[in-house]
Amino acid sequence: MAHIVEVSDAVDPRVDDFRDLSRADRRPDRPGGRGLVIAEGVVVVERLLASPYPVRALFGVRRRVDELLAATMDLDVPAYVTDADVMARVVGFHLNRGVLAVADRAPVIAPAELIGRSRRLAVLEGIGDHENLGALFRNAAALGVDGVLLGAGCSDPLYRRSVRVSMGHVLRVPFAHLDSWPEDLKLLRDNGFRVAALTPRADARALRDAALDRGSVAVLLGSEGPGLTDEAIAAADLAVRIPMVGGVDSLNVATAGAITFHAMSGA
Repeated sequence: MAHIVEVSDAVDPRVDDFRDLSRADRRPDRPGGRGLVIAEGVVVVERLLASPYPVRALFGVRRRVDELLAATMDLDVPAYVTDADVMARVVGFHLNRGVLAVADRAPVIAPAELIGRSRRLAVLEGIGDHENLGALFRNAAALGVDGVLLGAGCSDPLYRRSVRVSMGHVLRVPFAHLDSWPEDLKLLRDNGFRVAALTPRADARALRDAALDRGSVAVLLGSEGPGLTDEAIAAADLAVRIPMVGGVDSLNVATAGAITFHAMSGA
């Protein structure tokens, strides 16, 4: 079980993993930083504790840390306990959720490994908004998508805001990076996947007619503004659209993803 360590001084070096999270150039979860995974709040911390990410420490007010102790039964890590004022001085802002946890990253999964053990996949291109990325992972977890492949231009799904918005589900939905885009989409086809590109183009097939619940299917979702590139759409087996009423040309990418993931499930 995690062992309680009282912290009364905001400059205590033992909580440096949690320090100055509001400063973009020092946040440890940013690319170029220490590469830590940061979970906020009891629910998300519980999911981090149950994930393959090696937990380093917890930090929070006593009440919130106490709620999590049972979930740390198999861990030998420190749980730093302090008051809300000291925690705010360490973190750089007042944290309403009252508890944080940090972990090292798990080993990277190879795309071929993820594809080989999956039947339904989401493939993302240019998803740069961390909140949209987190919401997509939450939707994928809720609607039975087996994993996520990250193509060109995607943000880091383990960025603190993405982890928070996903409610920790980014920690349980496996993901892999496609280094050659869109050439690596061939890996999907080689493994028997049908690749569907989601686009509002009028000549695309309506979602209800695309039979995405049959066989192994990967759905491509594009950036929040321009959507998928022409190259990505051309590399897919078919283009699919979500029919909408006149005057509305698109949906938020996480919303469009949820609708499409539901169609893939066949429910």
